[in-house]
Parts: sequence; structure tokens; C-alpha cells
Amino acid sequence: MKADHSIEDRTGSTMDAFVCGLGKNVHARRIALAMNSASKGIKLALIDISGTLHVGSQAIQGGPPALKKLREAGVTVKFVTNTSKESSTDLHSQLTGLGYDVAREDIHSSLGAASLLVRKMDLHPLLLLSESARMDFEKDYDYSCADSVVVGLGPERLTYEWLNRAFRILDKGGQLIAAHDGRYFKQEDGLSLGPGAFVHGLEYCTGKKALVVGKPSREFFLTAFSSDLAVADEVVMIGDDATSDCSGALNAGIGNAVLVQTGKYRSGDEEKAKPPPTATVPDFAAAVEWIINNS
Repeated sequence: MKADHSIEDRTGSTMDAFVCGLGKNVHARRIALAMNSASKGIKLALIDISGTLHVGSQAIQGGPPALKKLREAGVTVKFVTNTSKESSTDLHSQLTGLGYDVAREDIHSSLGAASLLVRKMDLHPLLLLSESARMDFEKDYDYSCADSVVVGLGPERLTYEWLNRAFRILDKGGQLIAAHDGRYFKQEDGLSLGPGAFVHGLEYCTGKKALVVGKPSREFFLTAFSSDLAVADEVVMIGDDATSDCSGALNAGIGNAVLVQTGKYRSGDEEKAKPPPTATVPDFAAAVEWIINNS
């Protein structure tokens, strides 16, 4: 980190360990393959949740049967999400309630990644998270003993009072951790502001750089699956965010990325993404058809 070299060293070594030996030289595997042609033999699908499988309390049309069809085609499924308003337990309950067959252990969330990093670094963070999201952490530390700040989508704590507490912790040398820094997400009544505005606001005011643990972090994608399930070229990412989901996956060495035109998708998103998604399809069911046809 720019303002505190001791934190920079500490963070770097921690993140090296966090990759869990899955390989640091990801750029060597960055796919020219994935630019606009599918690699053969897709064995594993990494699936975004919000905007891809559901919007608010509504499942994407045809989503649950499409997930079943994907599994029946022999493709292993993992769920990767930047959702930071609900705990993994609450998120699992929501998905099963919408008709999706999902195992709790198959959800790889940015909240879980942030919680793991906090434990690895032995931090006592101020949690700018919702009540549900705070369940993914061992303890909700008091402001007076906090040595770091974790930011997610927690509207009740993204107020001036709480942000000012965070500012003071960071100004004294604390570590800033972001579950993700998304700009916006889709709710049933329209697009809504994401935590990115608050993460970057704290960066601006403190001169610190946040450690972003969710998508599009390379480490987040690489720790979502083990090499015994598939190698990177045999993996496809499905999501509604052309940058965080698709470009992030491709930059991490994932073989393919399919963008769905649901959730936060806006017309032309695929043209702005670098690298662009392997394919752009109307919805999750169409993404499943694309995977089956290209496996």
C-alpha cells in the first residue's frame, strides 16, 4: 500500500498464500483462445448469482431447469458471487427457495474471501456490512479496537457516522479491504448503487488503496475451484457483468466467458470489455445451450 509499506509487505505475502499454489503466472495462460472461440471440453462452469440466476426475489426465467440440464450434461458447477449484502447461508436459502439445486459448499463468495483474509492477517475489522453479511465473520469488532475496515453492500452502515469511523481507522494506518468495488447492481425496481462509490471515496480521502478480494480479482477466480475438477482452459464463467465477470475471468486465465443479457447488462457492454466475452447470449438458459454445443 502506498501510505504504509509494512502493510504492503504484509498484504503481499498474505495474498501469495491466498492463491493456494494454484499459480501466480496467470498472464502466461491468458487466452487468445478465449477471445472469440471456445476451448474444447468444458468441464466446469463458474456461475454468477445476482443478475444471472435471479433479480431480487425473482428467478431468471428458465433458470432452475437450465441448471439441472447443465449438470446432466456432465458439467460441474460452482457459484461465484460478489453479493455482499447477504451471508452465504442466507444466499443459499434464497437460491433454494427460488428452485435452484445448490449446495452451500459450492458457493464461493467475496464475503467468504474477505473473512478468510481477515483471519489470515489476524485483523480486527470495522465491518461496513449488513447484519446478514456480518454473519460470515467471526466477530463484529467494536470501533474502539478496530485496526482495519471491510466494506461491502451494507446500507445501514454506509452513513456519514460509520464512514467517518472508517476514515479515522484508515488514517491511523488501518488496512482497507473491499468485498468488491462494483459500481451498481440490478434490483427489481432498477439499477442501484454498489459499494464501489464508498470504497473509492475512502481511498480518495485516505490515500490508501483498497485490497479488493472479489471479482475481478485473479485470486478470487483461481481459488473458486481446485485443479482436480478442471484446468483453467476447461472452465467457463457465466455472468451479467462484462468487466468483473467476463474480462476478470479471462484475465485470470479462465478458458471461456459467456455474458448474459440479464441483470445489470446494458446494450454494448460486451464491446467495451477488454478482453471481450467469448460469447454473449440472452440469458442463463441460452448460456447453458452454448456450453453444451461447445463441449
